[in-house]
Amino acid sequence: MSNGQIHLAPSPRSLLGVRILGSGSYVPELVVTNQDLKETHGFDPDWIVNRTGIHERRFALPHQATSDLCAQAAIRCLKAARCEASDVDLLVVATFTPDMAFPATANLIQDRLKLVCPAFDVQAACAGFVFALVIAAQFVATGNSRCALVIGGDCNSRVINPNDQKSYPLFGDGAGAVLLAPGDRDQGLVAYQLGSDGSGGDLLSRPACGSRIPPSPAVLEKGLHYLTMDGRAVFKWAVRILADSALAVLAHANCRVPEIRWFIPHQANVRIIHAASDVLGFHRDSVFKNLERYGNTSAGSIPIALDELYREGAIQRGDLILTSGFGAGLNWGTALWRW
Repeated sequence: MSNGQIHLAPSPRSLLGVRILGSGSYVPELVVTNQDLKETHGFDPDWIVNRTGIHERRFALPHQATSDLCAQAAIRCLKAARCEASDVDLLVVATFTPDMAFPATANLIQDRLKLVCPAFDVQAACAGFVFALVIAAQFVATGNSRCALVIGGDCNSRVINPNDQKSYPLFGDGAGAVLLAPGDRDQGLVAYQLGSDGSGGDLLSRPACGSRIPPSPAVLEKGLHYLTMDGRAVFKWAVRILADSALAVLAHANCRVPEIRWFIPHQANVRIIHAASDVLGFHRDSVFKNLERYGNTSAGSIPIALDELYREGAIQRGDLILTSGFGAGLNWGTALWRW
């Protein structure tokens, strides 16, 4: 990021004629509370709550990986949509914690669910689900898919440093999914913006275990295989990009804040959510938050939230929903969706 300023912000676009048939989500059974972190790592529970709003998070069990969480979310999504696996003709998975470098996590899920379709991963970190949603919507809107399964999920507990008191308490594991199909002309992405600024890539990264710094005993000893983050810089950028991107999308759609039924920002930090919501003018009752229970689930964040609202009957046909993901890359994706 040059001089701390946002740049490389593309113009918003629209993509209509797509609807969400159903949703599903899954979080692991293991609940890790702030008190648990105090007992195991000496972390301060009050600091965690005051600085992040997080009270607990879910960690994957030893036998679970990202594909396991995503597969469960997908199964629940298909059931909710009353569709069979044989109906799915496209699978797009957003994750930055794949089971392994290759094959893609999407391929593992495809085999698990016995899907007959192309399957691939999208890596845009915490903005990944919005990126994957837009990609899959393109296939549906152009008639090249009739039933596209979109999943966002991450096992952050596998890449966070247990000795880092500022980042370790922030993250949790989970996955969410939606099923896309052709819809009416007014349904779908009323407006969206996808953006990237690689000049800020070093603010949030996992330096090792790629082709630049292959794994070695020395690398592991230095902890370079863990996520690293400049929390202060990322916080300032996140508040700014969340507000600016949302304003750009709303302007493109000629839409006002009171028309939005739900604002679902990426569940990274309650202070980021409140700061951006106040700038945008959202009443707290229309801003959805569940990070106090799950923490930051990265690509799983937005689809888990969507599924919770949908299962509660809090989303109705015609509702406008504003979602925005932001994170490593630096990447951001904001979408105004008409249900």
